[in-house]
Amino acid sequence: MRSAMAKHILVKTKAEAEKLKQRLAQGEDFARLARKYSQCPSRKKDGDLGKIFPGQLVKPIENIIFRKALLKVHGPVKTQFGFHLVVVYFRS
Repeated sequence: MRSAMAKHILVKTKAEAEKLKQRLAQGEDFARLARKYSQCPSRKKDGDLGKIFPGQLVKPIENIIFRKALLKVHGPVKTQFGFHLVVVYFRS
């Protein structure tokens, strides 16, 4: 079965997500920003979602995790939870 591993940062507004994406592009540490700003419990693990299988997450996030380029910051993508920045670091 396909699987992937990803990290994400979840915030309430698109503007906040855009600011964080700019900071990441300037070289700031994803894990540090996730711990400080993410609204998801995964913030305690530096934003790491662990091993992910199809059907576990909401569609917009799964589309990134299973279809987009590895090691690139994707987003902001909107879900019912807020706005996400996602980095996929492994896929099988």
